[in-house]
Amino acid sequence: MLNYAYPETLVDTQWLVEHLDDPNVRIIEMDLDRNSYDAGHLPGTIFWSVFAPLLSNFGTNFDPTVMEKLLSDSGITNDTTVIAVHGSSAATSGFIFWLLKILGHQDVRILNGGRPKWQQDGLPLTTESTVVTPTNYCIKAIDNTLKVSSAEVKKSIKQSDCAPRTARSNRILLDVRTPQEYQGEIYLQEPPQENERAGHIPGAINLDYELAHNEDGTFKSVSQLQKIYRDLGITPDKLIIPYCAVGGRSAHTWFILKYLLGYPQVKNYDGSWNEWSLLPDALIQT
Repeated sequence: MLNYAYPETLVDTQWLVEHLDDPNVRIIEMDLDRNSYDAGHLPGTIFWSVFAPLLSNFGTNFDPTVMEKLLSDSGITNDTTVIAVHGSSAATSGFIFWLLKILGHQDVRILNGGRPKWQQDGLPLTTESTVVTPTNYCIKAIDNTLKVSSAEVKKSIKQSDCAPRTARSNRILLDVRTPQEYQGEIYLQEPPQENERAGHIPGAINLDYELAHNEDGTFKSVSQLQKIYRDLGITPDKLIIPYCAVGGRSAHTWFILKYLLGYPQVKNYDGSWNEWSLLPDALIQT
């Protein structure tokens, strides 16, 4: 599929049509609330909320007991092929993919273009609730190499007064939020209030994650993606650390860099601005 590094991690609508009745395939859609899902979703889809139990106070909830229950209640076994589908925001499919990879799930794929592309192709939606038989999912290991902590992010900031400017040139902090969020005009979803600290991590490069998509919501070609990132110095020889507001958009960019372009060193900062802005000693630029 368009010469991506790992094309098997994407499926198109035709593939999914042919596998809707496959008992080893489970479709997951994530969103802020159920309104869009309840109005119409792909047949057989399970809904996950962006919030509890997936998010903790500062980042993603990796409690094995909690995650095993979520996966088991969703009818997922360790051998299930999980298809991540987004509704209103493309970021959620990337977040599902990243989360399951950290939990050690082997076969995770993204529907290219998500539910919007499904609808554009004239395929049917349903409002019927999906009934599944609970399983007994077992998380064998958490892969912490796919994410970074705030402490590691602090080490990546170029401190020109204390060290040579080239000391951290092998690392890129990539802010994938909107320019308004990056510049401090927006805090999470609205203008900052009272003591809310808006802006960006010092030295971070800004690139809105949406720029990686075509008009129909599918991913751009390898050559287009390579140009987008390399024009900003985001190259495969560096450690790339994407972040956003709560780790979803940055997980999506993590997927693009690692699985579509084959970058060997990409780690998501899932604490993102939700955590960074509340750290009393965290440096902030606007």
